[in-house]
Amino acid sequence: MPAPVGNRPLILRYALLAIGWLSVVLGVIGIFIPVLPTTPFLLLAAACFARSSPRFYRWLVGHPRLGPWIADYLSGNGIPLKGKIYAVGLMWASILLSCYLVPLPWARAFMLTSAVLVTVYILRQKTLHKP
Repeated sequence: MPAPVGNRPLILRYALLAIGWLSVVLGVIGIFIPVLPTTPFLLLAAACFARSSPRFYRWLVGHPRLGPWIADYLSGNGIPLKGKIYAVGLMWASILLSCYLVPLPWARAFMLTSAVLVTVYILRQKTLHKP
């Protein structure tokens, strides 16, 4: 469990809340737009809320429509294969586009290294096989 919310600086709590709500909005949009992944955004929102607002964290995890998108991951059951494919595929598409647009070699190296590490992390997570 993260450190108590009261120990965090106020500016950090507000930043985490803003990122959390932006992630919720993007996750909801992702429900309706197939190329925008829902689960990673809702997981990010849950992580931000867990560190900034226990009330919003409980709201998100217990939400009847949004909670099920993240419940399996949070309970340790894993990530659905479709979620892994979307997350890794869209991440690589955006990283490769960014590498094409950004001419700085050090920035390209940083983006590619980040993409490899995140890909390894996602692929090492349990795969949830839904019936």
